[in-house]
Amino acid sequence: MRGVTSALHDAANKNRVPENLYTTAALLGVVAVVAWIAERVRLPMPILLVIAGIALALLPGVPPVELDADFVMLALLPPLIYFAAFTMSWQAFCAHLRPILLLAIGCVIVTTAVVAAAGHWLIGLPLGVAFMLGAIVSPPDVVAPLAVAERLGIPRRITAVLEGEGLVNDATALILFNVALIAVLTGQFSFLTATRDFAFVLIGEIAWGWLVGYALLRLRHWAREPRIEVMVSLMTPFVAFWPPHSLGGSGVLAAVVAGLYTGSAGAALIRSNTRLQALFFWDIVNTVITGMIFLLTGLQARIVAAGLDRATLMQLMAYGLLISAVVIVVRFLWVFPATYLPRWLFPSVEASDPSPSWRFPFIIAFTGVRGVVSLAAALSVPVTIANGVPFPGRDRVLVITFVVIVVTLIAQGLTLPFVVRTLGLDRLGMAERRERKRREMNARMETARAALIRLDQVAVEEHVKDEIIRPWRTRQEQRITQFDGASNLDGDGADEAASVQRVELALIAAERARLNSLLRDGTITDEIRRRIERDLDLDEERLRRNVHGIATDDEPEDGPERT
Repeated sequence: MRGVTSALHDAANKNRVPENLYTTAALLGVVAVVAWIAERVRLPMPILLVIAGIALALLPGVPPVELDADFVMLALLPPLIYFAAFTMSWQAFCAHLRPILLLAIGCVIVTTAVVAAAGHWLIGLPLGVAFMLGAIVSPPDVVAPLAVAERLGIPRRITAVLEGEGLVNDATALILFNVALIAVLTGQFSFLTATRDFAFVLIGEIAWGWLVGYALLRLRHWAREPRIEVMVSLMTPFVAFWPPHSLGGSGVLAAVVAGLYTGSAGAALIRSNTRLQALFFWDIVNTVITGMIFLLTGLQARIVAAGLDRATLMQLMAYGLLISAVVIVVRFLWVFPATYLPRWLFPSVEASDPSPSWRFPFIIAFTGVRGVVSLAAALSVPVTIANGVPFPGRDRVLVITFVVIVVTLIAQGLTLPFVVRTLGLDRLGMAERRERKRREMNARMETARAALIRLDQVAVEEHVKDEIIRPWRTRQEQRITQFDGASNLDGDGADEAASVQRVELALIAAERARLNSLLRDGTITDEIRRRIERDLDLDEERLRRNVHGIATDDEPEDGPERT
């Protein structure tokens, strides 16, 4: 009897669901609920997730959820960076390369130095630890501010600079962090060696990222199977990130270069069926990772404060407020000279890129919120150094970093919509979007005309009778007429084009209803229904995006479409 009982107990233990799976499922549920709320209150999801995470961490009875720094760096960060780089316009990145590098390299280095000075002289951190703190809090996050920027529809020039900065600044900060960490662990620091290593890492990661992007993109093209191509695309950020990271670099820049190259060169090598599947896959992956990262960031509130008495915690929070003020002020002091000084010193720069309104550098300086890369770097600081000696100031670095993230993310992130509207950047963005939509309609009209010309050529080559070609010709002529009217967004043409497309949507709805009735009657099988439904889904999505683009000029554009 005892043997049977033991066997049943072992079987029960074997079939028991691991606790971490319950936690993961619960966190995904919280992310979904907060995302649903964010859409309805029209606030950025990342900011609400951090607030929700802090609230959950402070609730009694909620088990602590510790964020593993290696898991973030090696598993979550590579696909997040790669997707952001892949979806960014290579044309926009090159056009704004100067301000991007001035922010992503220059501002990060200056912020690191100033925070190090403040941490050493005002807080009393050892100089090496203070420099490490400066590197940790120096890179602004790109996800949260861009979530606000895209919703408000601010001018594309601003979002391009912010997006490009967010792609590169993590690499600069992590390289500086590694230099400072090695200096603290070994007690040795050489400025010449650090500069040489910094340049070597930059050059090496750019070369490796390009090589990975080139090789795996050709492998995807050679595979000619959408599911395999999507799997290879998922491998790409990890292949780009892990080797340089394991060799002492950051890995970030390699993933960025691989993403930028794949996004630009993939237009000619990635097939349409693969692109459709990859769009859905990467959109889900990006949403889940982003949601989990920001929720986990908020949940670290209890972990960060663990083992600290109230007086110490309050003092460290005050230090965190001080460092938050430093990073905000330094960014403002850097952005304005970096914007106007090159144009004053070099007339050629002013001639090719005239000075923007002061509102542009102001909003760029204002969006310097910190995020998960800073927290992951702080968590990765070792607990002890040689001979088991506690790492000097680790608790202070961790608490200060968390406070800087919360203060900049919530205070600046939540007030960003007010600042954008006060500066009138939303109106500038609206005018810019209307012009982009007009150019889009003209481009659609030109492509439709090219197809109409090619139609007659193909009819001759394939010996197709004119009565068969005539409906196709009529269809293309109707499309050209629609696009011609829609390009006049201020007149009746846009309304007429949108009305025509809404009629097409109504026809698709009728087809879908009839298709479902045929399935219920047993006239067709599920396989037939799915094949027809897929075509209807593609047509409906295309028409909905066109109606959205033509009829609602006051709404922001959809971001993931670039994928």
